[in-house]
Amino acid sequence: MTKKQLNLYAELLVKIGVNLQKGEMLVISAPISAVDLVKATVKCAYKAGAENVNVLWNDDEISRLGYKYRSKKSLAEVPNWVVEQREYFIDKKIVYLGISSSDPEALKGINPEKLAISRRASGKALKKFHDYTSSNKIRWSLAAYPNKAWAKKMFPNLSPKQAMDKLWEYIVKSVRLDSQNPVKAWEEHQSKILNRCKILNESKIDTFIYKNSLGTNLTVGMPKGYIFCGGAEAGALDGVYFTANLPTEEVFSCPDRNRVDGKVYSSMPLCVNGAIVKDFWFEFKNGRIVDYGAKEGLKILKNIIETDDGSHYLGEIALVGHNSPIRNLNVLFYKTLFDENASCHFAIGACYPTCVEGGGEMSTEELLEKGLNDSLEHVDFMIGTSDLSIIAKTEDGKEIKVFENGDWVF
Repeated sequence: MTKKQLNLYAELLVKIGVNLQKGEMLVISAPISAVDLVKATVKCAYKAGAENVNVLWNDDEISRLGYKYRSKKSLAEVPNWVVEQREYFIDKKIVYLGISSSDPEALKGINPEKLAISRRASGKALKKFHDYTSSNKIRWSLAAYPNKAWAKKMFPNLSPKQAMDKLWEYIVKSVRLDSQNPVKAWEEHQSKILNRCKILNESKIDTFIYKNSLGTNLTVGMPKGYIFCGGAEAGALDGVYFTANLPTEEVFSCPDRNRVDGKVYSSMPLCVNGAIVKDFWFEFKNGRIVDYGAKEGLKILKNIIETDDGSHYLGEIALVGHNSPIRNLNVLFYKTLFDENASCHFAIGACYPTCVEGGGEMSTEELLEKGLNDSLEHVDFMIGTSDLSIIAKTEDGKEIKVFENGDWVF
């Protein structure tokens, strides 16, 4: 990536990602390896009128050492200052940018139980902050920056430099930095996504039926008042539009947690903290996972599902055409941010409250009554194939073809 592209990327994160407004505080969470992008983004944010920019640094090796040497008891404790910091961010009405640049195998070999304990503790302690972001009360965006370990994982047959160059090339294509005007290209892309959302929202769909040659045969019910989102979304407190994921190709909503029945098979591996889960499947009855299996990584899958009651149910339904730009790169990124935009997918665990009418103002109990799920987990898994068929049945009994041969019909 050239210096010009780096500056364009920073501009994209500030203007399209979080859509920073004058006088706002930007918080960036980033690894130290992404310092060049962080510096460019901080400069761009201040030029756009940021009141303050706060950077929260992290590092793969330091994280690994913590998991390796800390006790389970220590990992189960989240310091009060971490919680208070997030409370401060909420009070300041910040906008939040997360930059990912981790080695997919950074935590490989670490005790899965330790990882699960830490994840659950953090989820409980920072639930309010997570609820604010998932309900769009905080405008937020996630993006990526390459590193050598990630690049070599994706392109093992290339030299380290060639692998880095290739990963940069793919990120540039994925976030449309290769366009003459990336900001305008994103505005046009978002317009297409919003049109699909409009069609789905106006169709008053009751159920989706998924089928493919892997063996997927799944019926997914939708809650009354569902909302499909995608591309740009409006901040719940200010109405300012932002883009939660760069890249993004998905149109997503929340299913009725109690109305999922049948079997679904994964079409891509799942990478969780450096561990890979391959060729896995779930069986649902009345929304709940009643059986599951995997050829590789079954213990990892079990740890996810057994997190809490809500991790036995689905919280997200997402539609992505098989002919998406990221899928056409024909490579596994080992990062959900990219891989979920290469395939139709579901997510085990928490819902996005804004995917139902009035959901952003509902309590957890009210959302559950509506059929939306709650959990400390939110784990996306990919199920799209070149022969995936999705048919929607509307509330008045009509059938609509949504996907045929793996791609959008409209």
